[in-house]
Amino acid sequence: MEAKEIIHVIGNGDLATLYTPAKGLKIVCNMPAFQVENVYATCMVDYKMMACLHEGNVKLDMYSWVLGVRPRHWMEMKPDFYMKYAHCVKEFYPTVPDYAENPTNFNCGHMAVHYSANKLKGKQIHMYGFDTLFDFNIRSSTDTYLNSDRSNQNNYRLIGNWRPIWPQIFKEFKNTEFVLYHYHNDVKIKLPDNVRVQVRNAKTKKNM
Repeated sequence: MEAKEIIHVIGNGDLATLYTPAKGLKIVCNMPAFQVENVYATCMVDYKMMACLHEGNVKLDMYSWVLGVRPRHWMEMKPDFYMKYAHCVKEFYPTVPDYAENPTNFNCGHMAVHYSANKLKGKQIHMYGFDTLFDFNIRSSTDTYLNSDRSNQNNYRLIGNWRPIWPQIFKEFKNTEFVLYHYHNDVKIKLPDNVRVQVRNAKTKKNM
């Protein structure tokens, strides 16, 4: 398999740290919690992330950006912001599949994986830091710079919205192999034949 057909999607969950350098394209979500070399692009879907960039609270100029529906709308509303960061924008990816119903349900991880399978035509997609598939844990490295409601009630709501989308993505790209990385294999959704879990030690070094 050629390197360009292998894609590593590094999410924002705690166990994104299970990623270790390997051949293939690297896609990150928002701002990764640790250094990732040779990043192809970062994916962003939220107004809050755009506001954080606009206010100068985070800096992502070192990456190429792939932006979803709401970031595109943000830039339409704020042309000064677009002019400032147009050089960072690799492309807009406004695709929200019907099974997601709306952009709110289609989170950054969904978009990054869907983009990797649909636009980049990845044949093997490795996924790190997608902890909500395994545990009641929606902590995100973005919590350090974005204000997020992490109450149990909201956590249940988000997990209830997010988890059902994954089987649909895996089904849509049935000829793509997906590899989920976690420290146990007790995944909370039924996995089709094109998805497998790779168990790794959770004490992987963060700075690779």
